[in-house]
Amino acid sequence: MKQVIVVRKDLHMAVGKIVSQACHACLGASEEAKKRDIKMWKMWRREGAKKVVVKVSSVEELLALDKRVGRLHLPKALIVDRGLTQIPPNTPTALGIGPGKASIIDAITRELKLL
Repeated sequence: MKQVIVVRKDLHMAVGKIVSQACHACLGASEEAKKRDIKMWKMWRREGAKKVVVKVSSVEELLALDKRVGRLHLPKALIVDRGLTQIPPNTPTALGIGPGKASIIDAITRELKLL
């Protein structure tokens, strides 16, 4: 079991902003997973709640990944910033994927580089 958080690097966000967006993605996807399958969510938590943070280089790459995850019916959270600080409103910044079976998540994220 694992969760992957995907962050856009083309936005050149400050470190604090990146952390904030990644946290939103982590929590959002985790809450979605808990609603869908509490037993699976509890197992992920018992196993240490593994998380991996990776990067993409464009909004197109992030949105394509979001669609792919949706087709697999994995829990996910696409984070769209409100634009109150560093970036324009309605900017997709991050995607939380899972938690779910590591083999399924790895199949769609293994080519992505660590943040």
